[in-house]
Amino acid sequence: MSEIVSDAGGAPPGRVSPGIQRALQHIERHFTDAVYLDDLAALAGLSVCRFVTVFRRQIGLTPHRFVCHRRIRYAKALLRDGVPMARVASEAGFFDQSHLSRHFKSICGTTPGRYLREHMMQPPPRRGAYLHAATI
Repeated sequence: MSEIVSDAGGAPPGRVSPGIQRALQHIERHFTDAVYLDDLAALAGLSVCRFVTVFRRQIGLTPHRFVCHRRIRYAKALLRDGVPMARVASEAGFFDQSHLSRHFKSICGTTPGRYLREHMMQPPPRRGAYLHAATI
């Protein structure tokens, strides 16, 4: 659960109320599907308005923005695995490729295509010990 909150840049997990934790768990299990505020608020035991306020205070993002961040994180993994962009959009819970692209650019500051090109140009991390030239 802590990686869910920390990836979004929110509050430390010890400061997240049990109701918000239940909502986070629901989001984690269903982020590729439609996620409704009414359902999340009910899981937290709060009204919709109060839920949005409490969620934003404890997590640092609105529920909608948090779901978008989670979908984008999943989309990045799919893109790195070579999944075609249209399929990535569908599997990550976006309506279409342009919906994915808008949110991707908003969150990451770059388009999915540019992200993929830049990611593919980076050499894979080296395994084993690193020897500095001066120590050889």
